[in-house]
Amino acid sequence: MINRVIIHGYRIFRAFEFCPNPGTNIVVGDNDSGKSTLLEAIALALSGRVNGRWAQDALDPYWFNAHHVGEFFAALKAGSAPSPPEVMIEVYFSPDAVGLHDLRGIHNSRRDDVPGISMRITPAKEYQQEITEYFANPDCPDILPTEWFEVDWRAFSDERLTRRPKGLGIAHIDSRTIRSSAGVDYHTREILSSFIEPGERAAIAVAHRAARHAISTDTLAPVNERIAEHGKALHDQPIGLHMDQSAGASWETSVVPQVADVPFAMAGQGQQAAIKVVLAMDRASTTTSFALIEEPENHLSHTSLTKLVARIETLAGDRQVFLTTHSSFVLNRLGLDKLVLISGGRCASFNDLPADTVSYFKRLSGYDSMRLVLARKAVLVEGPSDEMIFERAFRDRHNGRRPMELGVDVISMAGVSLKRGLQLCAALGRQAAAIRDNDGQDPAHWTTPLQPWLQDGVRQVFIGDNAAGKTLEPQFVAVNDETALRSLLNIPDDEGTTEWMGKHKTEWALTFNESSFEATYPPYLIDAVTFVS
Repeated sequence: MINRVIIHGYRIFRAFEFCPNPGTNIVVGDNDSGKSTLLEAIALALSGRVNGRWAQDALDPYWFNAHHVGEFFAALKAGSAPSPPEVMIEVYFSPDAVGLHDLRGIHNSRRDDVPGISMRITPAKEYQQEITEYFANPDCPDILPTEWFEVDWRAFSDERLTRRPKGLGIAHIDSRTIRSSAGVDYHTREILSSFIEPGERAAIAVAHRAARHAISTDTLAPVNERIAEHGKALHDQPIGLHMDQSAGASWETSVVPQVADVPFAMAGQGQQAAIKVVLAMDRASTTTSFALIEEPENHLSHTSLTKLVARIETLAGDRQVFLTTHSSFVLNRLGLDKLVLISGGRCASFNDLPADTVSYFKRLSGYDSMRLVLARKAVLVEGPSDEMIFERAFRDRHNGRRPMELGVDVISMAGVSLKRGLQLCAALGRQAAAIRDNDGQDPAHWTTPLQPWLQDGVRQVFIGDNAAGKTLEPQFVAVNDETALRSLLNIPDDEGTTEWMGKHKTEWALTFNESSFEATYPPYLIDAVTFVS
């Protein structure tokens, strides 16, 4: 199993280190946080390939971290002689990994005596003169001449690698990209091809070549006769059409998968996505030790996603799985303890979450925990009315700007225990304000059991004074003009203000939220707004 990944200078990662879980790793983060790049880097180090091409053939200036490149050219123009940017990807395996003893050594950045693989992309020594002249030119563009860079792919034993080491099979599935020009992407074709035995592969190649020869000699014969007749005036040698017999016309590019007698490319996008993931997971663990799955939720209905996630759980077996997602359902169902959060080029794991909390969110797999995971600041409220009133109080404080505009996500717990939400926020290191009714109890009654997850200035609970009422409604009425409030809400004369508001929680909150009513807010709401501001 992989127990450490170190990435320097590759795409978004300046200096990144990640210690994955031995089983499943659910990688989440904002857009462009580096989730896909992490999986790509792991696949690159293990296989030496990117999208079916050898790394050396696919080298791209944009593989190099933009900050490193910018700093290099700035120093160059300032008259310094900096070393060109480089890329380093290291994958460390557990010391007791079976069958990887040939990869063991200390040739890694940590000098650990373990099995592993490193990939470095550096200026090639044989092109040192060309590189020096390129950078010496004051008019050279701010882009690296990767044509003169080389890929050095080695085991930690310092042995150069020319092919993927045995025992490190990977299945890389990206369900975001469905169709390609050939109807099926490289990864899916590779997986399907793995089911073909060597003898069968040779037989298919021979049959395919014979079929092409038959088309050339039989089917195209009358066509070539007509071309030859008309071509005599153009050339003294016969001209005609012939089936390509070169290696580039191999059968692998002609054979495409089918789904229930329908070409794979013609199947529905959801069906394609599900098939790609299941094919990757269904291969024997002796063939694939690692499964890299990107956003399995794409193109799937909730029912289909439920089935697919269950299949992933069943088929994972002894593999190490790296899965990116934007789906709270996938995250909750597979387990918050498997969460790996990437943000700002760093990552954090949460395998120390209490087991009962992980189980709790699995049972509530429809809860939008992803909002809690990705929020910079969170406000936890009990229901939609509290959410709307807090948002309006926030807008009044910030000249009409909504909480989300300033990085504050107001989240209704929707029946989720406040304790569970605070446990998750504590594990994430999130600043969080929790707002709740006192329900006729002294605030200490509610805050005392939550103390393990509270921290002054980071996570606090805001509860209204018991003397002003049990819930938000009497607290709100107590600090506002009741006559004006009744007029705004059109409360019938025969009903009390707080009673009517209590029976119509969402209705009054929505009416007030959309009005221009100049309100005063209960002190505990003002304190919560100040806390996250």
